[in-house]
Amino acid sequence: MRAALLLWVLLAASASAGTAVTVPGDVGVGPAAYFLFGKVATDQAVFAGLKVNVSAVLDSQWLKDNQETLPPAYRKYMNGVDEISVTPSLFIPDSLIISPKVNHTSLYGVTWKPLAISLPLTTGTVRLRVNAGLDLTYAYLASNVLPTTHFIRPGAELGLDVRFRITPSFFINLGWESQLYVPQELGALGLGSPSDWIFHIGQAYLQVHFRFPYAVEL
Repeated sequence: MRAALLLWVLLAASASAGTAVTVPGDVGVGPAAYFLFGKVATDQAVFAGLKVNVSAVLDSQWLKDNQETLPPAYRKYMNGVDEISVTPSLFIPDSLIISPKVNHTSLYGVTWKPLAISLPLTTGTVRLRVNAGLDLTYAYLASNVLPTTHFIRPGAELGLDVRFRITPSFFINLGWESQLYVPQELGALGLGSPSDWIFHIGQAYLQVHFRFPYAVEL
């Protein structure tokens, strides 16, 4: 995460230079399953939704080709980084929860991920990666057996995915993310009792990605 923050600060600081560069743009979408724990899971264990991605991606090839744009003191932080993705707008979501009532509980929500970093554990066309990022989630929970809740919290995530690269511009991701939040109690915005907390949302997903050249001014 330190590498991602350093690089993004450096690139943002370079914006005044007015230099045009091309970075890979990435659009991805696919189904997702969401798992809440505690009292919510006692009524409904799994909720449905979509995993969405629209980002500018600084991948390992881009980092290799553009090392000269980074001060030498910071280049060492890029070692081992597979890619860094930055959402161009906070209004673009990372994931959507769209889950009507199955038993007694429905859940609708949206998560924004302004910054994420991926580190490879293997190489090749099939690649295992560890991912981390920062999140902001709003979700509306309505239930016949649980308090109505407007969940809104910042958080951080850690996950694993397997990437199947079909072509240089088309690939498929299969993964899991654990999103950890500042705890919030059911039915209110405070902390309340730990037995009523929502603090962890698990997400399993399958996502199809397309990449294309994207020109930006730095």
